[in-house]
Amino acid sequence: MKVIMSGNEATARGAYEGGARFASAYPGTPSTEILENMPQYGDSVYSEWAPNEKVATEAAIGASIAGVRSFCAMKHVGMNVAADPIFTFAYTGVTGGFVMVVADDPGQHSSQNEQDNRNTAKSARLLMLEPADSQESKDFMKKAFALSEKFDMPVLFHVTTRTCHSKGIVELGDREEAAVPDYEPKIKKYVTAPANAKVLRATLEDRIAAAKEFSNNCEFNRVEMHDTKIGVITSGVSYQYAREIFEDGASYLKLGLTFPMPDDLIKDFCSKVDKVYIVEEMDPYIEEHVKMLGIDCIGKDVIPKYDELNTDIVRKAFLGVEPDTYKSDMATVVRPPALCAGCPHRGLFYCLSKRKGIMITGDIGCYTLGMAPPLNAVHTTICMGASISQGHGASIALKDAGKDTKVVSVIGDSTFFHTGVNSLMDAVYNSGSNLSIILDNRITGMTGHQQNPGTGFTLMGKEAPEVDIPALCKSIGVKDENIITVNPNNLEETNAALDKLLAKDEPTVLITRWPCVLKKFSQQDLDEFPTLHKTQCVIDQDKCKNCKMCVKTGCPALISTKDNVVVDYTSCNGCTVCRQVCPFDAIEEVTR
Repeated sequence: MKVIMSGNEATARGAYEGGARFASAYPGTPSTEILENMPQYGDSVYSEWAPNEKVATEAAIGASIAGVRSFCAMKHVGMNVAADPIFTFAYTGVTGGFVMVVADDPGQHSSQNEQDNRNTAKSARLLMLEPADSQESKDFMKKAFALSEKFDMPVLFHVTTRTCHSKGIVELGDREEAAVPDYEPKIKKYVTAPANAKVLRATLEDRIAAAKEFSNNCEFNRVEMHDTKIGVITSGVSYQYAREIFEDGASYLKLGLTFPMPDDLIKDFCSKVDKVYIVEEMDPYIEEHVKMLGIDCIGKDVIPKYDELNTDIVRKAFLGVEPDTYKSDMATVVRPPALCAGCPHRGLFYCLSKRKGIMITGDIGCYTLGMAPPLNAVHTTICMGASISQGHGASIALKDAGKDTKVVSVIGDSTFFHTGVNSLMDAVYNSGSNLSIILDNRITGMTGHQQNPGTGFTLMGKEAPEVDIPALCKSIGVKDENIITVNPNNLEETNAALDKLLAKDEPTVLITRWPCVLKKFSQQDLDEFPTLHKTQCVIDQDKCKNCKMCVKTGCPALISTKDNVVVDYTSCNGCTVCRQVCPFDAIEEVTR
């Protein structure tokens, strides 16, 4: 049967067909949909959301050691979190086939940095596969588990945003079950005490050498000979761009297994063409290797070293042809992202925006948008979980410098579970004084409403224990009187809590608890928050003085014109933040 699938859907299908029995991930664009597509395969593959990528990787490693085929998935920055276990697991090798799916984000469509994890495969010494489309995503993933077992090595399955989200026709296959051996302790293989690790380090080189020999004559790397004036070496989605540009006017070496690199195949291909082009996104990973083999080639001297490629960029770089597209005389309108109408974070950020003399350290999540005008209430964003630890360091440094600046650290509930707990532990243990604000919107918001340890449900839809955030903070050492939970839509309540906690010179925690406005509400949500979506705001134009105070909340449901402000009733969700800031009582809350 043939179906249309995105790369992420096809990767999930490939894991199913390849006999995977265990899957774990932390959601992050562009990889999120891989795990979201696993529960449809029922009991064949156990699937879970982990609190972070390190935990996901370690859980999948445990499953592999137990003898089953397993995989974990993450976006590119998640690889940084998972680096600790995977660098060592490369030494030990696998029992059941193990695949680590890593989705890079060229162009930073939804990421705080742009990194090329092909370099990580080389550094960690992981076999690496790079599919170019949805069909290859399915096929390569299916075969990755057997490849892992063949060479006793983990596989890094490297994809990018375009491969993940583009759709194509995929021919489905049957699931191939893999036998699970009886568990047998292998202490010299899996206990990486220095004496064992030194031996494993040496045998790893033997495994890489065997894989390198395989790479020169395998199904993942293929040569397409056409006109020999130009030879293009490429991998992943870059192959699609090159093939569309040069068509049969060039020959191609399409690399699918890119660590270890197939040196003999590269040399043979280059000997048959007059000129060698390297087409690849981000870092010159292939180019540097080809040059190391003593082969002249053209790559990053004409192709950008950053951002996402497309056919126009490749065509202009190598053929000097400008894209034949319509050019408008109209000015470009930039529409920056904004917190949704009714977002429970808006009330908090509005309160913070009115305070002077504070430093606000932010984190990774949709609440990062608190940085935008008119709120301007997030001052830093570095990586997952960094807000509290940054805030702790800043609070210590400012106090030592004799400054009165107070530090507020803002973090989402899922991000708090990801790595924020350790950061709060550090602040408490070392007597910091930053106020940590945990935004509990009852779901993992930014990546599309995935469950987490605080929501009460698992990825597979089963009810689960719910982390009690106040109790967790108390267990870390935050004093009970220094933990306050508020409804962030209530500005008076939120401001009172901020006043009380900012006055203290010790670790404090404010928890804002209200569901994401876009969430599919559970019965628990409806019971705890009975006013959800039952009211909205209207402006009495006779009372409105057009002062624009409501507009300063940044709510997109408020439409400001020269003469007045009106509410877009299709967007308004009745959070009432605008009503509370109106100095003329011109805004009323009404039942829908």
